[in-house]
Order: sequence, then C-alpha cells, then structure tokens
Amino acid sequence: MHQAIDISGPISTDGAKVLTREALGFIGELEAQFGPIRTKLLERRRQRDAEIASGRAYALLAETEAVRRGDWKVAPAPADLDRRHVEITGPVEPKMIINALSSGADLFMADFEDSLSPTWDNVVGGQAALIEATRRTLTYRSPEGKEYALGTRLATLVVRPRGWHMTEKHASFGGQPVSASLFDFGLYFFHNARALVERQSGPYFYLPKLESHLEARLWNDVFVAAQDALGLPRGTVRATVLIETLPAAFEMDEILYELRDHASGLNAGRWDYLFSAIKKLRDRPGLQMPDRTQLLMTVPFMRAYTERLVRTCHHRGAHAIGGMAPFIPSRKNPEINISALAKVREDKLREVRDGFDGTWVAHPDLVSTATEVFDTALGERPHQKDRLRDDVRMSDPDLLDLRVPGGKITEAGLRNNISVALQYLSAWLAGNGAVAIFNLMEDAATAEISRAQLWFWVHHSGTLDDGRPVTAALYREIRDDEATKLAGLPAEAHLPAAITLLDDLVENATFADFLTLPAYQQLG
Repeated sequence: MHQAIDISGPISTDGAKVLTREALGFIGELEAQFGPIRTKLLERRRQRDAEIASGRAYALLAETEAVRRGDWKVAPAPADLDRRHVEITGPVEPKMIINALSSGADLFMADFEDSLSPTWDNVVGGQAALIEATRRTLTYRSPEGKEYALGTRLATLVVRPRGWHMTEKHASFGGQPVSASLFDFGLYFFHNARALVERQSGPYFYLPKLESHLEARLWNDVFVAAQDALGLPRGTVRATVLIETLPAAFEMDEILYELRDHASGLNAGRWDYLFSAIKKLRDRPGLQMPDRTQLLMTVPFMRAYTERLVRTCHHRGAHAIGGMAPFIPSRKNPEINISALAKVREDKLREVRDGFDGTWVAHPDLVSTATEVFDTALGERPHQKDRLRDDVRMSDPDLLDLRVPGGKITEAGLRNNISVALQYLSAWLAGNGAVAIFNLMEDAATAEISRAQLWFWVHHSGTLDDGRPVTAALYREIRDDEATKLAGLPAEAHLPAAITLLDDLVENATFADFLTLPAYQQLG
C-alpha cells in the first residue's frame, strides 16, 4: 500500500472519526493512481481554451462519432434513484442535512462544492455528519437550544464532491496538495459505501464542472478502483453529471458513455453553465451580455442547451434533471412569496413539459410547489424517459449564440452584481457558502455569473442603457457606494478582504478561472 496522505489541519473530535489511518491510506491509493491523470486533464483544459481563443470553434468531436451513433444505454437506475421528481440541495452542515433529508423531497444532494465554503472545519465536519446521516443517527442542537432529528421518511442521499480543479490544502501526498475531488469522494465512500448498501441504497454522487468525456472517464476509473478496493460489485456507485460547462454541452453522449455502468443521469446546472458560457466565449467578437436578471431559461441559447440535454438523456435511458429554483421564501413579506412562487411554478411547468424527469430546489418550503407540478404531470410514473424528444433539432451554433433579444445593461444590474458579489465573498470568507441575498439563495455559481459579467463589461466596453460606458472607474464608484450599504451584515469583518478580492477579479486583465481558487487561499 502507498503511504497515506499527510494532514496539516487540526484533528478535532470529528477529525478523529473521519481521518482514520485506513481512510487516509485509501485516499493515498486513489491520489497515487489518479492524481497525475487529473493534472494532465487540467492541462488539457488550458490547451483547449488556448485553441478556442486562437479561433478554433466548439463542435461535436469527430473522433467520438461512433459513440454518438451507437445503440447503447446507461445501466438501469437503482430503486431509490428511479423517482427523482424533486431534489433539494445544500451544504453538508448538520442542520441542513437533517432538514433536507426530512423535507419530503425525493433526493438530497449534500454539497461539498458550490454551496459550501471549504474551511477545514466545514469539510471534516461535513464528512462526520454524513457518517451519522447514513446510519440515521444524526442530530443537531442549535445555539438557541432547538433540537433537530431525522424524520421517518428520508430523501435519497447523494453527495457532490468538489470539482477536479480544486485541491485540499490541508492534505498532501508526496509534498503536493491532494485532489479535493478524491479527498471528498474517498472519505465518504470509504466510511459509508457498505453501510449504504446494507440499507438497500448505495454510494451516489453528483459530479461537477466536467469539461470533457475524458474527465468523466477518470471518474469512472476512480469508481472501479474504489469498488474493487472495498470488495463491492462494479456498478454499486451511481453518478449524475452536472452539465454546467460549455464544453460538456458538446459531449453529453460521450460523458454518459464513459460512465454508462455507473451513470444515472445528467443535470442542467443552469447557473454554472451561464458562467461557463460567458467565461469560454468572453473574447468572441460581437458578444453582448445583458443584466443577469435577463439571462432566463427561455432565452434561445439556454433553450438549446436544456432541450439537447433532455433528448440526449432519454435516448440513453438516463434521467434528465432540471435546474435550481433559488428563491428563498420570506417570513416577513408574503407579497414577495406570491409573486416568486408563481415564477417557481412557471419554471417547473416549463421543465416538466420539456421532458425533464425531476428538478432542483434550494429551500424546503419550495418542495411542495415543485412536487405538485411534477406529480400532477407524471402521476405515478417515476419519470418520463419514454419522451425521446425527437422533435428537438440540435444545432451546435445555437449553443454559441448568446444574444438575448432586447437585452441591455442597466445601472441597477451593475449595482446588483457588485452587491451580490461583495456579500457572497464576505460570507464565503467567513465560512458560509450558501447565502440568502435579496430573497435568492446565492452560491459560488451565481456569484461567478456576477463577477464574470462585471469583468466582461469593464474589459469589453459594456455600455449602460443610459449611454454611460462601464469603466473601471465607474465600477469603483458604484462598488464604494454599495459597500457602504453593507455595514452591519453578518460577515462585515470580511468585507475589506472581499473588496480586494473582487477588485482583482474584475480589474485584472487576466480572467480568473474560478473565484474560489484565489479565495480559498484565505480560508482556514
């Protein structure tokens, strides 16, 4: 056996439970075998980006045409992954885990990625909470003394590890930080896979930020090695892939094919996908980018993306899962709720009519609305994979045309992006990765859209609808104004660091791949 990984973070009570010698040895094996491949694939991303910047167009891959034309399907879904009408997501925090598992949703995605600020305490504490949740023993007592416990009917548990681009700085192998993906996956799988199988479930995962089928192949190889190491049958692991990058939208068939023995579906990760589209096409001549609030799922390029996803999934026997409803109901303003819930219902009706088999919500109070929509449409059917959507005409250029009819940049939109980015970064640096801002649940993906638009407007001559150019000077003027409004926010102590971080993300001529990469260096 290879040496175990080295831990530099403090070992708490949770850490002693999670970071056992055997678990660290298991992760060391995964890192030794797959870490170098991960590094090569990340370099391949950079090479591909350079090729696109020099004029190469995104397109279906000629070398995988046989896969797209082939007659194959993914493995049938396990019983507890067959009905996925409503899925709720949130960070791996005890209170969230208990409330989400007991919310009435079909599935809970416990998140180590976009909605978790990956402090060492959060990551290790999240793994400890999942060990207890898997065994139905998780409880939580709030600072106010309120007790939380799991209900009798629980959602199916699925875990989202961090993406291939992230490392865990508190864990090293051979003197280098280990892959955060392998760290998150390895700990959860090692501690819980057998217990889950004994409960007639299994180790189920959501895979984020993939940019190619080769990255999906790496995950598949990790699954095979992990199952073999613990003596579990191949196919015990099941994974749903978030199609949340522009390159992945051109390789949906191939991604499912690489994971076909372990695949259970694709998800329309709408917010990260919007961010990726802006990021990947930011230097394209003539590109325009209106306010974030105008980037709706009904705009042409987003319709092309979601309809391609449903068609691809159903032709391969996989679930197609819709996007997040980020609205957070207000306890103080029922009028806001009436309007917002109507929009949530409209969004979910569009998804079920388009053929999606299920959808995401961010808050337990939205579960009933989404459930009513999907249960009314599907009845007792767990899904609608029989709707092959052969009427969809898939055109690659449709994915690349980001024009929004009637789109414009407004001062209100500029201010909103700045305020949201500052509030989110402040909270993230304080250890909170899921933040209610203006009655919406903001996570890293939605914050990425805000800062990407700010960068694009400043560096590509954005113009407000009143004729003013969006310059670095205008950004700073409004940034100062919005920052003064944030006095008293819970994470105010981190606001100066958030301002410095956002300034660099917006004003630097080089576009940072992910805001979480520089921000992570400031976390404990």
